[in-house]
Parts: sequence; structure tokens; C-alpha cells
Amino acid sequence: MIPCSLLILGTHNPKKGIELSDLLAHLGITVETLAHYPQSIDVIEDGDSFAANAQKKASAQARHLGQWVLGEDSGICVDALEGRPGIYSARFSGPDATDLENNQLLLDELGNLPIEQRTAHYNCHMALSDPLGNICAESESHCRGRIRYEEAGNHGFGYDPLFEIIEYHRTFGELGPAMKATISHRARAIALLLPQLHKLLLDGTGTP
Repeated sequence: MIPCSLLILGTHNPKKGIELSDLLAHLGITVETLAHYPQSIDVIEDGDSFAANAQKKASAQARHLGQWVLGEDSGICVDALEGRPGIYSARFSGPDATDLENNQLLLDELGNLPIEQRTAHYNCHMALSDPLGNICAESESHCRGRIRYEEAGNHGFGYDPLFEIIEYHRTFGELGPAMKATISHRARAIALLLPQLHKLLLDGTGTP
């Protein structure tokens, strides 16, 4: 049994790190991002699915750091674009793409497509690895919406200012972090992962 004290989030994205840390805050363990570990490695996301990328990010980083690591891969899948950008969401417009560039490319590709044909969903897969690189828990979930014609709101990151939750008539950029922490793809994936994490914590069958 390994004492439960630390869980590393396998991301260099500060906004994603804050979002994940907030969702896991009640676990009573220290949650850190790769920003605390200059010796961390850059894991090439060359998997063919969100699951493959999340598993690779968790397992490779965990073996390298000798710590428990939660890997996460997420992106937006647009129906009219046959699921693109999908796993390439972060680098949709190029390897060093900014959120602004990715959002603009998405708008360009959708053009003047009617709003009812601009449906999309955010997808998130999470994978927890022990220090030996074994995946001990996984979850996946999504959040459906549609793509606006222009950005709205200053909250969130990535495609959030374009992604409208239809029931609320607001984008994630407009709804803000509190609402996103309730209904987002990432929040839902965490909710599915938590029972597995609690089992690990309580049973000591492999704890962070």
C-alpha cells in the first residue's frame, strides 16, 4: 500500500490545471500540475483516440516522475466536420496554434452553415497511472452543444467562447467557471472517475 498524499495532473496548460484542481480539491490530497516538475517530459500525443492519448500521457509521465499521474485528453468534435478537430483540437491550425487561431479556423470551416447544423460536443477521457505506469482507473464523458458564429464571453479557454450550451443559450465563455464545473465534459468525466479514486483511497489497492 502506498500512502495517499500526492496526485500529479499530467498537463502544462495552467487553465486546465486550475479547472482539474478545483474539481479534485475535496479529495484531501495534494494536487499539482507539471508546472511544479521542471524535470517532467513532453509526451507526444500520437494516439488515435482521446483514450490512447490520455493513457500515454498518464503512463509515460508517471514512470518518468515515479509518481501517480492523472492524464487527460479532451477536444471538440463538430458534426458538420465529421468529428474534426477531435484529438487535434489543441493544434487544429498548427503545432503552435493559439486559441484565437484555432477558433478562427473553426469559424472559417463552418462558414455560414445554419445554426441547427453547427452541433458539436466536447469529449474528455481521463486515465490514472500508478508510478510503474499501470493504468488503474479511467473515465470518459462528453457535453453537447453547438458552435456560435462569433466568440462570446471571457471565461474558460480553447473553444469555450464559441461553444454554446443550447439549453442555457450561453457559451462556456459566458457561463463562467462555476457552471462549467457542473456540466462540462471534464466535470462529468471527473464525476465518473471519483468512485474509482475513492475505492483506491479507501481500499489501499493502489493509492496515489
